[in-house]
Amino acid sequence: MTRRISDEGLALIKRWEGCRLTAYKDVAGVLTIGYGSTGAHVRPGQRITQGEAERLLLRDLARFERAVATRVKVPLNEGQFAALVSFAFNVGEGALARSTLLKRLNAGSYDAVPSELMKWVHAGGRRLEGLVNRRSAEAGLWARGSHVSGNTVAARPAKPPVVTVDNAIKVATPLSGLLQAFTSGPAQLVLALAFVCGGGFLLWRWHRAQQEAAA
Repeated sequence: MTRRISDEGLALIKRWEGCRLTAYKDVAGVLTIGYGSTGAHVRPGQRITQGEAERLLLRDLARFERAVATRVKVPLNEGQFAALVSFAFNVGEGALARSTLLKRLNAGSYDAVPSELMKWVHAGGRRLEGLVNRRSAEAGLWARGSHVSGNTVAARPAKPPVVTVDNAIKVATPLSGLLQAFTSGPAQLVLALAFVCGGGFLLWRWHRAQQEAAA
């Protein structure tokens, strides 16, 4: 079963492609209709309904979902997969297959993807601000999420930090600094105890939050 793009990724593609119900030529001179649909089925002067545009988009997306799923050899989280489907939908399967982006990603260089995306901002020999903005949106989608999943890798949340002696020291150090500011006396002693109890309570709450996040 082919992996499907997320709702967020689908919304990104719709937003950046826009929907035109009458056939037109895009910036590269390619006859287009609906949400960026191209091919032999698009004819000059053709008109479609909104429902037909939605169906064309889902049909077209299936091809690019397969392209990303089969050509990318490393695990992708939901946002990363959606970002690459949006990219492939915009530049084409062939461009994805030939791209340095794909080569570097398959070599395990996840961090290289955002900068590689930003190289694809030209159409018709011109740098287009719309493409700059789209690539930025795809890079943002790529960067989101803490889960990794794929055909052979189960999704797992990133492990939260645990309470350690170092963490306790980080909390206790500013408290000790405050305590040192006080001299002896009943009022100062009560205030010092209040600081200690308050710091202990905050540390306990923080520890509980980490346990709940790890559950």
